[in-house]
Amino acid sequence: MKRKIASILICVAMVAAMVVGCGSKEEPAAAPTEQEAEADTPADAPEADAPEADAPAAGGELITIGFAQVGHESDWRTASTKSCQDVFSEANGYDLQFVDCDNDSAEQLNAVRTFIEQDVDYIIIDPIVSTGWDTVLSECESAGIPVIIIDRTIDDSDKYVSWVGSNFKTEGLAAGEWLKAYTEAKNISEVNVLVIEGSTGASATIGRTEGFKEIADREGWTILDSQSGDFTQEGGQKVMESYCKSYEGKFNVVVCQNDNEAFGAMDAMKAASVSYGVNGDVILISFDACTAGLEFVMSGDINADFECNPLAAPFVEDVIKTLQSGGTPEKEVYMVEHWYVNEDILSSIEVNGESQELTVVTQDIIDAQY
Repeated sequence: MKRKIASILICVAMVAAMVVGCGSKEEPAAAPTEQEAEADTPADAPEADAPEADAPAAGGELITIGFAQVGHESDWRTASTKSCQDVFSEANGYDLQFVDCDNDSAEQLNAVRTFIEQDVDYIIIDPIVSTGWDTVLSECESAGIPVIIIDRTIDDSDKYVSWVGSNFKTEGLAAGEWLKAYTEAKNISEVNVLVIEGSTGASATIGRTEGFKEIADREGWTILDSQSGDFTQEGGQKVMESYCKSYEGKFNVVVCQNDNEAFGAMDAMKAASVSYGVNGDVILISFDACTAGLEFVMSGDINADFECNPLAAPFVEDVIKTLQSGGTPEKEVYMVEHWYVNEDILSSIEVNGESQELTVVTQDIIDAQY
């Protein structure tokens, strides 16, 4: 009896389902035509994202990049960071993981190890110091993550695919050769120099110091003192204030290893009533040639400024594209740089046996600078 009742209930349910299905007034919706879709779309609706035609990653996936930056201590560093952020944007097919290491070497090593844990595709490092890298770069190598070094160099490991940057010793040599030619043109026979170095242990500091000292030793100049200003305006001012007291009336050249230190040195000399720049008692030399630095060159406050190009990112992208296509990039990639001056009394200098042009700063040059 229970089976008979169950059979009757099943039959009733099936008939009801057929009635509902056949009696439905709604037909399956046909796909709208292109014209109908456009007509139904609100005028202010956001457009659908189109696939990136030139995205460097296969299948439209973003290439992930970890960037361990030195910090934010100078105009140069800010320009370097912005260059990477502009080039390695999502619109260009990248996912940039950026860490400002605030001049902390331990933090920079931790940042690189975090990138390894995140399994990024590439790692970019601007090393705070030039040693202590072999272990962490070995870890990157074991993880199969290519490393690209920019700006400063690494001395204790070669476990990176490319380095992109400047020849810091050449910059120091150029500053020395310019000072030699300039003092001769100005009939200055005695050269007594104060140096404000960059961060201790940085390859930029080491190279610029070695290059300039090589010329100073050759020419018999006196380097009265050389102390670190840590590549900051505050550091440059503090060191120069000390110099003005300790070497009052004894120096006629100040070499600052970046523009921000030069800005601080100018503040200190101005406060101590020491004249500097073109027609001043002290010849002021700087490095980096950022926009503000070149403005002071054109105004005559800085006599000469030796460029260190911060815009490495386009060159780094070329390295990545080479790797993506299965090629082998150059181990060292040098960027084009210029030597800037205020006066046109010299057209060129000779560095390492090669004639190199000097560029007199104009407003057009400043407008085009980073």
